[in-house]
Amino acid sequence: MPDIMPQIKEVFEAAFGANPDSITINTTPEQVEGWDSLGHASLAAALEKHFNIKFDIDDLMAMENVRAIVDIINGKLD
Repeated sequence: MPDIMPQIKEVFEAAFGANPDSITINTTPEQVEGWDSLGHASLAAALEKHFNIKFDIDDLMAMENVRAIVDIINGKLD
């Protein structure tokens, strides 16, 4: 399974203007300015476009931190 963290960091940078070096597997919404409910929707749309995948409502609800995002995306890419 390829390491998708570099790509996720790029999406966070594009979506929130976040420094990619500040995004880790342990990053939570509280640590990223703009990652609120509206930002979450924008992030999900950007991730869907970047990885050419679709999230369902359960995926969106489970995306509580970067680790969960990585797990969900890896599951869809398998």
